[in-house]
Amino acid sequence: MKILVAGATGKTGIRLIDELKARGHSPIALVRKSSDTSALASDVTQREGDLTDLQEGICDGCDAVIFAAGSGSDTGADMTVKVDRDGAKRLIDLASKANIARFVMLSSVGADKPNAGGELAHYLQAKHDADEHLKSSGLSYAIVRPVRLTDEDGTREMRFGDDVNVDGKAARGDVAAVLAKAVDESEWSGKVLLMQSV
Repeated sequence: MKILVAGATGKTGIRLIDELKARGHSPIALVRKSSDTSALASDVTQREGDLTDLQEGICDGCDAVIFAAGSGSDTGADMTVKVDRDGAKRLIDLASKANIARFVMLSSVGADKPNAGGELAHYLQAKHDADEHLKSSGLSYAIVRPVRLTDEDGTREMRFGDDVNVDGKAARGDVAAVLAKAVDESEWSGKVLLMQSV
């Protein structure tokens, strides 16, 4: 499948591109003009677009979309809204117009109860709103909610759903592997699952 990846140049996104290629897919990296694309393999197709101002047709020719983007911990609340909520919702709408077969969302533990998030409440509310928009979009979807992310590759041993320790860790390599599986495996359709590395 041709799979548009938002957040392709991020720590998880770079790993996700490799996972998708290993599974025989053709990832298309959604990149801003200012994105550092040096970590992307030279054979990866790039498509210019900004999550704060996505244009019509950004999903054209794609079979699936994976949202693995984030505004980043060093940005303010305004960028969290623009990227994690509004950017995600806009991409969902454009994917729906393009009749995308599957939309996979990288969400977060706590997105189901954003009011309990303390200092992360604003971020979790943005993720919650994007998740709910996806669930009501009519698209075939999967939503992955990892616990605290680490920069490790992981072992591909993971727990999901009720077996997850919410105080555990999720290796970015494992998260990327799950996102790649969720895009084309039928058992992931309509699922919203917590995830942790073992």
